Amino acid sequence: MSIAAVPAYLGQDFKQASTGLRFGMYLKLWGVNECTHQALWSTHDIVYRVRGRDQEERELREENKVSAINAACALSQSEKAAMAAISARQKSLAAALPHCFTLPARSTAPFVTGMGNEHPLENGFSFLWPYGLPYLPGSGVKGVLRQAARELISGDWGDSEWTDKTVSEITIDKKTVPLTALDLLFGLETEDRQTEHFRGVLSFWDVIPDIKGDRLMVEIMTPHQTHYYRDGRQPHDSGLPTPIPFLTVPPGSGFTFHVQCDHARLARLAPELTKDEHWKKLLKSAFDHAFDWLGFGAKTSVGYGAMRPDGSGSA
Repeated sequence: MSIAAVPAYLGQDFKQASTGLRFGMYLKLWGVNECTHQALWSTHDIVYRVRGRDQEERELREENKVSAINAACALSQSEKAAMAAISARQKSLAAALPHCFTLPARSTAPFVTGMGNEHPLENGFSFLWPYGLPYLPGSGVKGVLRQAARELISGDWGDSEWTDKTVSEITIDKKTVPLTALDLLFGLETEDRQTEHFRGVLSFWDVIPDIKGDRLMVEIMTPHQTHYYRDGRQPHDSGLPTPIPFLTVPPGSGFTFHVQCDHARLARLAPELTKDEHWKKLLKSAFDHAFDWLGFGAKTSVGYGAMRPDGSGSA
């Protein structure tokens, strides 16, 4: 039996707590000694089983990682209701705004984000606080689409409406700065200590997934090159695998993307991008490229975060 690192007066039943709290503060990860009931503060229990030819009772270690993270995966009814309410609120707000691009999508592979967050299991996850719900941050959406636009501009992916031609100019510190469509929509990226800053006209909303089923999913990675990364020895494929579980959103879950445009500012700077809502066509092509080649979230290079459009973008 594992214990959570919380005060005793909170009890041990955290089923109604959010996934974020059960995966973090209330994670039943820390081990105990089955005989003495002593807290071990390690990721294994000490159990006693009869083993061997002599049928003697022996002290054994049982790992808690997979069982602990599995216990944190279940979604409570209140969590599902909260995610549905937030998503409905976003859709209502997007429908009421005059210049908002909405694109529903569905994942075709497990989705994970925030793995770099600190956690006892070595791999964290991003939760929307104070709700403690899994989500895809808007900043992550913006980063993927910016990269998609860059690749389309390069010309290596065939003809595209994305180009690197100047569509507007602004003056910063008495200096004329040319802006491309990429700069206008996503913002001008500059080197450190430079003053040529420009905020893009697009705002990317956080995405609350419509999770398929009643629980999140546990995936396992098994790195086996510890002898190379840690000890500097020659790499080879006979290293001892180290199973590391991590949390994911299961495939088949829905993701609705909302992108808001400061249309008045865009019309003032580059009216050609507002004609026939050309900015939406550019954004849609960036989404299509991201769906086909990039993915969203972490571990996209090995197939995680793959999605497909679940309908056409709307105003």
